[in-house]
Amino acid sequence: MSELHYIGQEGIDKLKNLAEGIDFCMFCSSLSLRPINASPMSVQEVDDNGDIWFLGSKSSDKYTDILQDGNVQLFFSKNSDFTYLSIYGTGTFSEDQTRIDKYWNKMVEGWFEKGREDPDIVLIKVMPHDIRYWETKDNKIISMAKVLWTSVTGDKTDTGREGNIEI
Repeated sequence: MSELHYIGQEGIDKLKNLAEGIDFCMFCSSLSLRPINASPMSVQEVDDNGDIWFLGSKSSDKYTDILQDGNVQLFFSKNSDFTYLSIYGTGTFSEDQTRIDKYWNKMVEGWFEKGREDPDIVLIKVMPHDIRYWETKDNKIISMAKVLWTSVTGDKTDTGREGNIEI
């Protein structure tokens, strides 16, 4: 694997491409407790600052966890093309109605009984501190063929990229 690092605006663009391209992640909170509280959540947006936005509920464990300790870890996995992303950051909350309106859709509607004006709706903003990614250089079939070739011949081939993203 070759090591590539993305910094500044290039890093934000790379993060946006990866996180929004995968969409769902395992959102982990209460990192100091065992077991860690993990639940699947859908990314609403990676904004121009590199902050990652989610819609959540004030009655959820996630909300309580972040109130007690804002440290969170996000794990993204897109197995169909061997793309992975790990983000450690700080979670905070917002009730910005304009942003809630921006993210509102039919899928979200199913989670909130009282609709868009449900007082339980909260925005979770994750400010990344440490971002690490892994992805294939080629498509999945080519990557698998390269791995097979390496296992048969012992020749090392470059199967993918990994690195850090700094924003």
